[in-house]
This record gives sequence, structure tokens and C-alpha cells, in this order.
Amino acid sequence: MDITTLFIALALAMDSFSVAIANGLANKTFKTTKALKISAFFGFFQAIMPIIGWYAGAYILDLISSFDHWVAFFLLTFIGSKMIYESIKNGPDKLANSLSIKGLLILSIATSIDALAVGLSISLLNVSIMTLVIVTGVVTFALSFFGVYIGGRFGCILKNRVEALGGLILVVIGLKILLEHLGII
Repeated sequence: MDITTLFIALALAMDSFSVAIANGLANKTFKTTKALKISAFFGFFQAIMPIIGWYAGAYILDLISSFDHWVAFFLLTFIGSKMIYESIKNGPDKLANSLSIKGLLILSIATSIDALAVGLSISLLNVSIMTLVIVTGVVTFALSFFGVYIGGRFGCILKNRVEALGGLILVVIGLKILLEHLGII
């Protein structure tokens, strides 16, 4: 493994790490099983998307590169807005239990769209796709677990004052992705 692989893995894991923090904040307590579930979803999707991209080839890159940022923006904004809405409507107890399999799938896909594009372009670098997949999966899993832990600890300290903060973080991440791809930031 070279340093390029590690840096690519760290870069790909950052969105998942941020979303994991948001989920930890929404839950307000750290639960190992929930952290493992979130980490497994994020790690799996961050690892599998480069493989899909690798095999899909340049044809798909041309198709998705023009709108991948829009997909990520809308998915993250939708989930974040839903979290904010549910925190206001349902209160803290129901929000903590709102992380369904469907929600995790949407978040996992939204945070791993860049990994798909990396898989498409990785053949231009002298990087092993399997090494990248393994390192990305492990790094994303570890950072996501740590993110849920951090969010859960702050959630315990701040209690009900952070009900919508997790959702707001997702909306901001989605907006950041969009603005970066549009060249505004």
C-alpha cells in the first residue's frame, strides 16, 4: 500500500465520518450496536462503489460526472431536512429510533457517490483497486464508528438542544458537495 491509497481512502471517508457524527448527535447516546450498524453500512458502500466504478468504465463516468453532485446534494438535503422535521414534530425519543435500513441505504449511497467516480478514474493511477477497496472500507468503518461515538458523547452532554443539529450537518454537507462541484468553493 502506498500513501496515495491511504489519502484516497481518508478523503472518501470524510463525508461518512461527518454523517456518522450527525447520527450520533441525533441519538444523543452512544450505543455500540448502532455504531457498528452505521459503520458497516458506510464501510461497505465506500468499499463497493469503487469496484462498481472500476468495472463500469469511462462510459458511466461521462454519464454521472455531470450530475453526481446533484444526487448527493438532494439525498443528503432530503435526509437532513427529514431529521430536522422529525426532531421538531416527534421530539427526541422518536428521532433516536428513526435510523432505518432504508435511511442508512440512502445515506450510504449519498456519501459514496464520489467513491464510484474514484473507481472509474483509479485506473489512471498506479493504484491497486483491491488494496484501495480494502483500505477504504476499513478506514471508513473506523472513522464512522468514531464519528458515531463523538456525536453520541456530545449528544449526551447537550441533550435536547441538539435535536436538529444532526440534520443540519447533513444539509450542510450536501450543500458543500454541490458548491464544490459548481466551483463556488
